[in-house]
Amino acid sequence: MSSEHMQIGEVAARTELSLRTIRHYEESGLVVPSARSRGGFRLYTEVDVARLMVIRRMKPLGFTLDEMRDLLDVVARLDAGGEPAPDERDALLERVRAYERAAAEQVAKLRVQLARAEEFAGTLRTRLDRDGQPEA
Repeated sequence: MSSEHMQIGEVAARTELSLRTIRHYEESGLVVPSARSRGGFRLYTEVDVARLMVIRRMKPLGFTLDEMRDLLDVVARLDAGGEPAPDERDALLERVRAYERAAAEQVAKLRVQLARAEEFAGTLRTRLDRDGQPEA
């Protein structure tokens, strides 16, 4: 096995995804191991790890598997060798812009939720500070 290939355990450690999650993404067609070892073990490359990191970042923002697959396809087409035709490139970039806008909207919603959660935790701390002191 060459050093450029990693087994699933190393990929899981690097991406902080479980083996089960990586296998699920493989079954969903989001990432496909670049090779197999002689023993049949999945082998991944840095490109595969990068795809998994995109997926990992999209998941908490509520993107569906189909949306993840679409964005990964768009990015792969933009990164492929050779320049796409100008119309195709513009269409691909517009799809990336749409995902960026959707991600920014989700981030804003999550910030509101986080602020509310912090406020709630603060009220609990205040309550404990006020009422949770043992009597002297």
